[in-house]
Amino acid sequence: MRSVYFTDAHESFRAEVRAFLTEEVVPFAESWERERGLPRSLWKTLGEQGLLGLLHPRAAGGLERDLFTSVVFLEELGRTGYGGLRAAVSVHAYMATHYLAVAGGASLRETYLAPAVRGERIAALALTEPGAGSDLSRLAATAEPDGDHFVVRGTKTMVSNGTAADFHVVAVRTAPDTSAGRHGATGLSLLVIDAGLPGVTARPLETLGWRAAGTATVVYDGVRVPADRLIGRRNSGFYYLMRGLQLERLVASVLALGGMERMLEDARRAMSERELFGGTLGGLQAPLHRLADLATELAAARQLVHHAAWCHQQGELPVTECSMAKLHTTELACRIADASLHLQGARGYLDGSDAARAYRDARAATIAAGPSEVMRDIIGRALIRPRTT
Repeated sequence: MRSVYFTDAHESFRAEVRAFLTEEVVPFAESWERERGLPRSLWKTLGEQGLLGLLHPRAAGGLERDLFTSVVFLEELGRTGYGGLRAAVSVHAYMATHYLAVAGGASLRETYLAPAVRGERIAALALTEPGAGSDLSRLAATAEPDGDHFVVRGTKTMVSNGTAADFHVVAVRTAPDTSAGRHGATGLSLLVIDAGLPGVTARPLETLGWRAAGTATVVYDGVRVPADRLIGRRNSGFYYLMRGLQLERLVASVLALGGMERMLEDARRAMSERELFGGTLGGLQAPLHRLADLATELAAARQLVHHAAWCHQQGELPVTECSMAKLHTTELACRIADASLHLQGARGYLDGSDAARAYRDARAATIAAGPSEVMRDIIGRALIRPRTT
């Protein structure tokens, strides 16, 4: 589908990325699913291709390309059909390292961001806790000052790249109890914590989907972190997170677009091949209409996501647009995954089939970066909030 958002240069880049992923990634992705993680060689290859620093500053080895170049990459990454792969890469390139790029000082960029862009160091973002997820005000991990260090205590869970990361970007409480208490929106900071420091322990988690994402629970037990590992201003973490989450939700919606395109392609192929009642499944009106409805919904979703990306590229903070895009695309992806599996019949229901993997992976995106209920709450509050002039 032609789009006003993409230039010939974008489409040329799309062809290059698709060829690279088809030749260098997809043939090996199933083994990474079984091994529950990505090999370091892949990270290095992605870095050499410039795909881990499309948005990042040139001073850190990035390419500083426009946002729609990343949209192209993420759509194609989603189109591979491997949710764990796309989760791991997007967390590294657009979430954990995002905070280093926008708020990290020169030293942090040199020590962590630059090697991450080159694929030499793997990044993880540690936000969710056993008792806190979407409600950041309930985060309880602490970082207490001790001379020129912070002492970090707490547990993070559902950490993508947690089993393989060289460093974590971690949300912690740095305000004393007397000013902010243990809970609240204020008093949060972001720290970079090396995964190899004493007191850091990562425990792998067996997840339903996203199996190559290396998901883990990470425990920080009295970890001494140099004070210069603080990202940006102390106690300003909530501000950084509120802005970064919009990009995270936008990224999730773009990945969903690519995934849905792949699922519909698989369903269309199956409908053309499955013979029954003297013809093919694609010749029957009921399944044909179902496919048509889903393709139409995907086309509408694509316009919503691209508009949200355009708003973001203009320097806006499109909270409502990103929430709408994330809500609609991830929920639609579940419906398309269900339909694609159903239309492929018994072959789709087999464990190990592309349809079964897509079915498992789709559900995770409705939970990560804020579940659908939170997206609806954000959108609903925006609708009833009095307008200001």
